[in-house]
Amino acid sequence: MNITVYSAKKQSLPKRIAEAFAVIPKEHSGFTKQILMLARTDLKKTYAGAVLGPFWAVMKPLFQLFVYWFAFAIGLRSGGEKNGVPFFVFLMVGFLPWTFMSDTVSRGSKCIRNDKQFVNKISFPVSAIMTYSTLSKLYVQFMLFGLVYIYLLIAGNAPTLYNLQILLYMGLMFLFYLVLLWSLAPMSAFSKDFENLVGTIMSGMFWLSGICYDSYHIDSRFIRIFLYFNPITYFANGFRKSLIYNQWFFEGYGNTFYENLIFFVEFFILILFGVYNYNRLKKRLPDVL
Repeated sequence: MNITVYSAKKQSLPKRIAEAFAVIPKEHSGFTKQILMLARTDLKKTYAGAVLGPFWAVMKPLFQLFVYWFAFAIGLRSGGEKNGVPFFVFLMVGFLPWTFMSDTVSRGSKCIRNDKQFVNKISFPVSAIMTYSTLSKLYVQFMLFGLVYIYLLIAGNAPTLYNLQILLYMGLMFLFYLVLLWSLAPMSAFSKDFENLVGTIMSGMFWLSGICYDSYHIDSRFIRIFLYFNPITYFANGFRKSLIYNQWFFEGYGNTFYENLIFFVEFFILILFGVYNYNRLKKRLPDVL
């Protein structure tokens, strides 16, 4: 008796790459309402038991902002103005994207471990956990932006068309750090040491970013170029262009061409790395958790 064995034809490399990129969008299909609901629930859960609830999500960064302003302007007497802008306004606008980035990375890297019930017991896409975790931080960012914008109006900053550009930067910021979590969250779920490494790096990132100083006017050319590779600095500068300097993203007194080029190249590489990491690790997550 002759048995003929037919071997399946291997898929082409472009097709395999396309299927890998399609995994996360396919997983989100049909889960939009659940993601929006869980984003609100995640925000409430973070501050469960507190009388003021999610109000603390706004109060904490505002208090941190006051402490940094007091340390620099009063303690170190380095207040004054930055490029014709009061130091407090300069710091406040740059601090705004930092609050989103800090919470998203610090808490988002733990989201799979913290919500492991969705991985082990419920048929729910793992990638959606990272999406609603990031979205809950975006809600806080909108609340903080509203307060900052009201302060700017009271301080005499008239509304301009440039202010609308903040929506571009917020959208990019949301996507950038969501893509970053595609790598950080699964890797943190596998290794507590990696999770601790992320926390350690985050503890020093504030001082390595252009939040409390002007990255364009640093004396060292090497450090100025180095800061172009820091996405936090990119968003801090972008928020200032939109809200206080009245400049488009392609304008400014820095080398904006290289700044934008470096950011979008980093973003593309991050997408590739995130898709690869997520597809590589997601099937093993139930066993680890």
